[in-house]
Amino acid sequence: MDFGYFTLSDNHYLDNSRGANQFVADILDETLHADELGFHSAWIGEHHFSSLGVLSCPDLVLAYAAAKTKKIRLAPAVTVLPLHHPIRVAEQWASLDLLSGGRVDFAAGRGYDSREYEPFGVSFADNQEIFNEGMEIVRRLWAADGPIDFKGKYYSFENVGITPKPIQRPLPAYVASFSKPSIELAAKLGCGLVVAPFAAAMSYGGLKQVADLYKETCAKAGVKPGRLICSYFTHFADNKEQELAQRARQIRYYKECVIPAFPSDPDKAPPSYRYLVEMTERLHKVRPEDLTENSVLLGGTQQITDTLKKAEQAGFDEVILYFNVGLKPHQQVKDEMSRFAAEVRPAFK
Repeated sequence: MDFGYFTLSDNHYLDNSRGANQFVADILDETLHADELGFHSAWIGEHHFSSLGVLSCPDLVLAYAAAKTKKIRLAPAVTVLPLHHPIRVAEQWASLDLLSGGRVDFAAGRGYDSREYEPFGVSFADNQEIFNEGMEIVRRLWAADGPIDFKGKYYSFENVGITPKPIQRPLPAYVASFSKPSIELAAKLGCGLVVAPFAAAMSYGGLKQVADLYKETCAKAGVKPGRLICSYFTHFADNKEQELAQRARQIRYYKECVIPAFPSDPDKAPPSYRYLVEMTERLHKVRPEDLTENSVLLGGTQQITDTLKKAEQAGFDEVILYFNVGLKPHQQVKDEMSRFAAEVRPAFK
């Protein structure tokens, strides 16, 4: 099983003295540190207007990282595809694949925060259909040797081809999923899947159930399953005091960053987001002692290793690790990354 670095650039906290510019610089430094430590990949989220995170252009940060690294794979976590024209998305990530020597993993999703949609003039209510069309266009443009035509409800064009083409043919593509329609789309398009364990536990019962559903859906669609990736919040703690501090950090992330971003009104949430309303209600009630391996890696080396072994047994190919959550200091993040590489990763070689 492979391991990657992951961040959503969460910075929406009360009394937060860390500016957005500083956090972006920290994330870039952590990405380069991940490469030095031999992490397989770096996954950087897209957020707008400081509604949750502060890094709006993962493609540009990863382009800089591409010039400074040789091996680490580079991925958005994720591109909020309905906010961008799919032709432009195809051009950008094909260009990064070329510049990086074929090191891009592309992941896309719909996001979950209507506040990020409104200034762009994109319908949050219709984003499922917009996303489906966009993902099909991006992958067709990468795969085609010449121009293509497309006629859909939201996008229509004729005789369009992109340059440059990606080095990887096909360029690895993933759908981020909190819901069954996203799993079905991933299977239909022959994409891999990225899931969050806490959402998988709430929606399906656990990672094993998600893996089984994805593989069953791929079988029905007549396609070979892609790679399965899950993300984990990651906190080392060797004593009770450290454990309490890490649990409080994680709860603060849920309460101050996630809950304001998730749809919470069942009368206003689009049908495809109704499940998030229930998830938001449960997050409102979560207590530090409620945090389990279904949501976080928390504890010493052996405890974290044991939890990851279960993800491996469930059929997951890679885990991307969210170290810098909840205002964790930058040096502490780097120290925990180094410890993971030295103490946990060897158990999976």
